[in-house]
Amino acid sequence: MKFVNTPIEGLVIIEPTLFGDDRGYFLESYNKKEFEKAIGEISFVQDNESNSSKGVLRGLHFQKPPYAQAKLVRCIEGKVLDVAIDIRDGSETYGQHVIVELSGENKKQVFIPRGFAHGFLVISESAIFAYKVDNSYAPAYDAGIRWDDPTLNIEWGVNQSEVLVSGKDGNLPFFSEFETPFTT
Repeated sequence: MKFVNTPIEGLVIIEPTLFGDDRGYFLESYNKKEFEKAIGEISFVQDNESNSSKGVLRGLHFQKPPYAQAKLVRCIEGKVLDVAIDIRDGSETYGQHVIVELSGENKKQVFIPRGFAHGFLVISESAIFAYKVDNSYAPAYDAGIRWDDPTLNIEWGVNQSEVLVSGKDGNLPFFSEFETPFTT
């Protein structure tokens, strides 16, 4: 596995080593020893998976402390634009984001630490998206930021009319209205 640091501290792209032959391929999607050597100790407690069609945008989500979650995300099938935004007050990169194309072909993953809002947009006909989290889901602590916030200026690469969001996600607050529960 190759661990690639992004311009935002703690946000890491993981490129697994692929072993392939005429039968197919093999890869390690997670190796506790390698992960902890590169990123630090973490204990994942739950695996989640979603299937979405083209244009579906899920996010930008996070959970407030004490139920904040770190995530290890990947796209198993299809292609998505994955976005993580630093919402740690006091961070040098507060309000900045990283966009990574994740796909069933490139096998890349992203580790998103606590203190980030996260979302993804499906850019293929459909996508299966999977992620590990280090804390259980707590509905009362669920929060987020609008995906189309002009302050964040995220380049999703599609017209807004092509994006499908849930009613909940469409009513999230804008970044300017947002009070972060995270500090560095």
